[in-house]
Amino acid sequence: MPKIQASLALSRFKVIDLSRVRAGPNCVRILTDFGADVVRVEPPEGVDPNEAMFAANRKGGDFQNINRNKRSMTLNLKKEGAMDILKRMIAEADVVVENWRPDVKDRLGLDYESLKAINPRIILASISGFGQDGPYAWRPGFDQIIQGMGGLMSVTGEPEHGPIRSGLAVADLSAGLYCAIGILVALIERETSGQGQWVHSSLLHSQIAMMDFQMARYLNDNDVPVQVGNNHPTSSPMGLFEASDGCFNLGASGEGNWKRFCEVVQKPEWFQDPEFVTEPLRVKNRERLNRLIAEEFPKKTVHQWVSLLNQAGVPAGPVYTVPQVFEDEQVKHLQVTATLPTQFGKDMHFITQPVVLSRTPSKVVAPAPGWGEHTDEVLADLGFSATDIEGFHGRGVV
Repeated sequence: MPKIQASLALSRFKVIDLSRVRAGPNCVRILTDFGADVVRVEPPEGVDPNEAMFAANRKGGDFQNINRNKRSMTLNLKKEGAMDILKRMIAEADVVVENWRPDVKDRLGLDYESLKAINPRIILASISGFGQDGPYAWRPGFDQIIQGMGGLMSVTGEPEHGPIRSGLAVADLSAGLYCAIGILVALIERETSGQGQWVHSSLLHSQIAMMDFQMARYLNDNDVPVQVGNNHPTSSPMGLFEASDGCFNLGASGEGNWKRFCEVVQKPEWFQDPEFVTEPLRVKNRERLNRLIAEEFPKKTVHQWVSLLNQAGVPAGPVYTVPQVFEDEQVKHLQVTATLPTQFGKDMHFITQPVVLSRTPSKVVAPAPGWGEHTDEVLADLGFSATDIEGFHGRGVV
């Protein structure tokens, strides 16, 4: 069976995916969509009780989407001989990705120094909740916990409602993205030095980095960010407004946009109003300005306002439900989804990579693998004989 080939961009690299849940698999998905040969290593069924949850969800859209384009092999690291197999894989690999608690890899002998002794060119990529060392390194880190500790929940939502979590897994996804960037940097650097290195990201640091706008304001201007609901903290008018048939977002920040906005709503006197003549004044007097705008927008539909504003060069857009997102003509044009048949007889729809390369684009070419679907194939690639492979199965190693 030929190896899965998504793209030519990273096709020369071999990646061992030891990660679980979201941050790690999201990191690896970037590499495999651009052609890296990724083997997802999982314990055999029944070995890890936590795997039962993943097994139950294996046919679901989320698991399929985040683990597409990968091969899968099972390996019981508690069995004699399993670590020898993994070490043979490491010797031939370019990258190992894991998101265990920081102490687990040390206990297993899979820390960077141990991997480096096997393969000096190896890149170990580690994702954790709080970092690889420090007072919180031992803590388990879930996305919502990190959203709270990283400050995101303190600026999300309406002031009167208290902290609100973001509707997407910002900490998980950003930690995976930053780790993937680190891996790519390390691979490029290795071309010069010939040496691998240890790359690690944490949900906490990544969450803080994603808030660079708010954090920079606090660190440099002592401006403490707070919840402002659908308003923008430093720009006005910018936020959510109601038309006659629903809501839409307006982004009339900056003097040029503000002037064009006043022309669209046919209120030239607003542009001359002493309380609105500068952006800081419009922010300061936002409550009055929003009230004035709220009197005008019910006169037309969302579609009418969005069309008029965009034609004038003023940013504006409707607020979609998830089904409506995929009906939008620009979304369709961007080809944000791909559809593939799966091994269990159902077509699955996948979100494509949001970065486009002109010669070596990412591709979605295979659904998530079945549990251990490629075990024998991977072992054969490593040089094990059919007798060896049969013995591994018999002893429960794979």
